[in-house]
Amino acid sequence: QVQLVESGGGLVQAGDSLRLSCAAFGRTFSRYAMGWFRQAPGKERELISVISGNGGTTYHADSVKGRFTISRDNAKNMVYLQMNSLKPEDTAVYYCAAAPGYSGNPGVYDYWGQGTQVTVSS
Repeated sequence: QVQLVESGGGLVQAGDSLRLSCAAFGRTFSRYAMGWFRQAPGKERELISVISGNGGTTYHADSVKGRFTISRDNAKNMVYLQMNSLKPEDTAVYYCAAAPGYSGNPGVYDYWGQGTQVTVSS
């Protein structure tokens, strides 16, 4: 069992930066791949970034590549999403999630946080 708690969302202006954090509570955190997803009103949940259990492999969606960076600290049971050059279209609820294997398929993610709102004004 893994519990996930996101933090760090907020209201910012276009061009600003935010760092989202996700704290994981449970054993064997390093065995899980971690993903960040987002969902805007009226849209489907979208995969943003994935990081493998040891942090050695990452993926970023084209929509955020070069602006967002996923990282993790297994000693602290934390995963982060550094978001730079934010755009109004980045406005969404952001979720972290844990999966037993590295995947971009939301269906294989067993554990989800409650989400944190990011709003980017123009």
